Amino acid sequence: MSRKLLIKNGIVICPSQKIMDKLDILIDGSIIQKIQKDITDHEAQILDASGKYVCPGLIDMHTNLKEPGREDIGTIKSGSESAASGGFTSIACMPNTNPVIDDLMGIEYILSRTRSVGLVNIFPIGAVTKGNQGKELTNISSMVEAGAVALTDVNKSIMDSSLMRSALEYVKMFNIPIISHCEDSNLSEDGCINESRVSTILGFKGIPSIAEELMVSRDIILSRFTQSRIHFAHITTRSSVEMIRISKKDNIPITCGTTPHHFSLSEEDILKSPYDTNLKIQPPLRSQDDLSAIKEGLQDGTIDTIATDHDPWLDNEKDIEFINAPFGIVSFETAIPLIFENLVTTKYLSIQDVIEKISLNPSKILNLHRGILKNGFVADITIIDPELEINITKDFFHSICKNSPFIGRKLKGFAVYTIVNGQIIYDRYKDLFCIQQNN
Repeated sequence: MSRKLLIKNGIVICPSQKIMDKLDILIDGSIIQKIQKDITDHEAQILDASGKYVCPGLIDMHTNLKEPGREDIGTIKSGSESAASGGFTSIACMPNTNPVIDDLMGIEYILSRTRSVGLVNIFPIGAVTKGNQGKELTNISSMVEAGAVALTDVNKSIMDSSLMRSALEYVKMFNIPIISHCEDSNLSEDGCINESRVSTILGFKGIPSIAEELMVSRDIILSRFTQSRIHFAHITTRSSVEMIRISKKDNIPITCGTTPHHFSLSEEDILKSPYDTNLKIQPPLRSQDDLSAIKEGLQDGTIDTIATDHDPWLDNEKDIEFINAPFGIVSFETAIPLIFENLVTTKYLSIQDVIEKISLNPSKILNLHRGILKNGFVADITIIDPELEINITKDFFHSICKNSPFIGRKLKGFAVYTIVNGQIIYDRYKDLFCIQQNN
């Protein structure tokens, strides 16, 4: 007998159908069977969602899980638990592992480990170039056929424009995007924060905004020429937003995203806490004006997605001189409250807009066929309590590493139930994970 779950009394939000209403959802096995008011089913487990948002499962299209190679700081299991507790039902993992995920075996390894862990859906992203070295293209077709949903060289731009053109022409036949980290390494080399008044005051070598903007400009031109899809990961500057805004009006096949920390923090926070290496992020925290431009880009639809760029590091790796510390923070579990605090409460975005950017749009960009609450669709669902407040401590995080600049803050609005394939895999009230069972 298949299991049934009945979600009662929640505010159902589905941007693709422009639904925001108090409805019930009946799940049979892994599939949504019915969405309407006042459903009764005596065989179903009842989940009361009164006062909560019931949304399509959240999708994070930019995560660093560290396995294989650095299982001491992050594994597929620990990353899955951290993602699930943050409300994410699906995540896409970057190929910057050791070895790099740049061939068929790497893709198959991620998918095999995902099935073994049995928590969230993990979709592997393959490398564009062998070893992420920017010199020779990988065997793209074999990775796509094995299950790669996109390609990227992660935290490196492909500096060779001819090679980038070839990659774009090749992936066009598969209708998948190249995810571009836009940073001219000749301009950003050895930099650790935004090049500005703040970097001068602190005596840190800066990463100029033009390092990003030059590569955004180049990749827009390449996308227009090849008519192949590019997704710009974590853009950070006003000029980047403006170039993408203008280019979208010309129907160039580009999309772009940002992260919660890039609309929650600026370089001024580094000036206040110059020894906090959890503020060292790639791309760097920019000016307050750039932060405002990111919010404006989210508001007018220029920026399509919000992704966490979850990137764990051990305390002893982060707790060193700022210039020598690695870039990155853990981000799964603080994403939703930061979105509420900086975008929803301030009325930059409605809750429907948020779900579009953190569920529907990532699904469309990666061709995942998720992000929708509808009869017959897979029951990946996130339930959010907008009133729940939590003091963020190190113990709050399920990630192996706790490198977050938000420790010590009180945040509001958290995922309380994460449902994958019709099964509650995380219950915040019990702080309990449940492995998915096959129907």
